[in-house]
Amino acid sequence: MGILRSLPFIILLALGLPAHALDVVFPAGSRVGLAPPPGVTPSHNFNGFEDATNNVAVVIASLPPEAYAEIERSTSADALKQRGLTFEKRESQQVGAGKGFLVIARQEVDNIKLRKWIFAVAAADLTALVTIQVPDAANKTYPELVIRTALSTLMVRDTVPVEEQLSLLPFRVGELAQFRVGGVLAGRAIMLTDAPTDAAGPDVDTHMVVAVAPGGPASPASRDTFARDVFGSVPNLKDVRINSAEPLRIGGQQGHQIMALGKDNRTGQAVNVVQWLRFGGSAYLHMIGVARQEEWVPAYARFRAVRDGIETR
Repeated sequence: MGILRSLPFIILLALGLPAHALDVVFPAGSRVGLAPPPGVTPSHNFNGFEDATNNVAVVIASLPPEAYAEIERSTSADALKQRGLTFEKRESQQVGAGKGFLVIARQEVDNIKLRKWIFAVAAADLTALVTIQVPDAANKTYPELVIRTALSTLMVRDTVPVEEQLSLLPFRVGELAQFRVGGVLAGRAIMLTDAPTDAAGPDVDTHMVVAVAPGGPASPASRDTFARDVFGSVPNLKDVRINSAEPLRIGGQQGHQIMALGKDNRTGQAVNVVQWLRFGGSAYLHMIGVARQEEWVPAYARFRAVRDGIETR
């Protein structure tokens, strides 16, 4: 049995605390969470927690399943040495989310000597990675026992609530039009899809991407050329033929619409595509909807419902 599995219960017995006293916290939008060490708070700079006064950081990442083997390779003594870290020890671990390993190393950054904890867990459908750094000056506040206890509480939740995912966007999505949220890039974009899972299926599922991007055309006369250039960067399409490109007011703002036909690169299926750009002061909204030609009519109505329900924050 790994120490991370048994240690928290020893600590709780010693302190006389119930197990639920260690409340697991999930950073916004993350499926991976833990009970953070006392003294740290959610970070606004990265996914995790920090104590800025003491330069303590708890960084949490959700990675693809295949990343686990790569992390194992990249945390060997030699690999760490190449990155400026001095290897201390490696331990096999087991937590509720799955098997894992813990690597402890030392590092000096900007004349600050610190200890680094690298904890990777192979969960069912992802790799959970937690990296904790504690400067030597903060060792009394964050002793090894506290760090190990925090790591032992790592959990992976099945999904991130839709409302939580939407809260990470710089715009409000008022209408999902019966789409599933396929993914959110915090501060940037959302994908909506009819696909039941994130795994690629045999067909093109009706889907839509809404993203915000900086910049935009300097003058109205440049919008058509700008919109065509942006459309040309849309991935996974071939044999594209633009049927129409015209200015269009969207949500009370100046915009542009492109309607096109094409084929999906992966399946070769014929698809219809719509692109909407909604221009703002220093940024613009980029909306792309894609559906197989036989599903286009109902899909287009849903795309419009999503488009018309978007508000800037």
